[in-house]
Amino acid sequence: MGYELSKKEIGERITKLRLKKGFSQEDLAKSISISRPSLTQIELGNRGVSLNEMQKLAVVLNFSLDNFMTADFIQDQNVALANEIEETTSEERISVPTLNISKFKNVLLYLLERCAGKPNVGETVLYKLLYFSDFNYYELYEEHLTGANYKKLPYGPVPQKLDAVIDQMIESKQLEKIKTTYKGYPQKRFLPLEKADLTKLKASEKDVIDKVIEQMSDWSANAISDYSHKDLPWEVTEEGKDISYELAFYREIPYSVRVYDEDDN
Repeated sequence: MGYELSKKEIGERITKLRLKKGFSQEDLAKSISISRPSLTQIELGNRGVSLNEMQKLAVVLNFSLDNFMTADFIQDQNVALANEIEETTSEERISVPTLNISKFKNVLLYLLERCAGKPNVGETVLYKLLYFSDFNYYELYEEHLTGANYKKLPYGPVPQKLDAVIDQMIESKQLEKIKTTYKGYPQKRFLPLEKADLTKLKASEKDVIDKVIEQMSDWSANAISDYSHKDLPWEVTEEGKDISYELAFYREIPYSVRVYDEDDN
C-alpha cells in the first residue's frame, strides 16, 4: 500500500519545494497555468491538486512523483536543503530579509514627518505603521522595503534592531525622543529633526507608506494593536519567533492589499 497524503501534507511539500527552488507564488502559479489564489489554497491545504497539475509541478520543481508520495520525502528534502543552504542563502531574497539601514532611517523619518504631529502617534502606533508598510510592500511587490526583521511579541509585531537605529539617529541629531502623556497614559514619542531623503524611496515605496498612513495613522494605540493581532502573519507565528514575510501572501480581506485574479475553480 502506498503512503496516502492529506491535502495539508501535499500543500506543505509544495511550499517547501517552491521556497527551495526560489520561486515566488506568482511565478510558480503561472508556470503551471493556475491562478495565484489557487496555488495559495493548495499550499494552505484547502484545495486538492489534479494529476495534470501534479505532473506540471513535478517538471517545474524537479521532483519525482513517486518520491513525492512517500512518507520520507520531506525528511529527504530537508537533508538536501541543509546541505545547500550556505550556497543558496544569497539567492533566497524571499525568505531572508536583510535590514537596509539607510532605507529604514528614511522610512522612519518620512513616517514621523507625516505623523509626529498627531497626538496618538507614540511608539506603539509608529511600530505598527512600520510593520504594515513593510509587509504591505512585500505582499504587493515581493521585495523588501526596509528589510527589517519583525518578531511576534505580546503587544504586536516589533521591528528588531529598532532601538539601536533610533539611538544612532538621536546621537546624529536626526531624531529627538520625548515623553508625554496621551489620554492620561504615559507615551514615548519621536520627533524628526530633519526631513527624509525622498530620493532614497521609490515611487512605489512611498505610495505604500502613504496608504498605510492614510488608513491607520489616526488610530489609537489599542485600535492599531488589535488590528495587527488579527493580521495573519502575526496571528499564525509562534510567540517570540520571527514573522515570515512569506505569510503576507496568505492574507485575506481586509488585510490583503493585492488584487488577485479570480479563480475559475
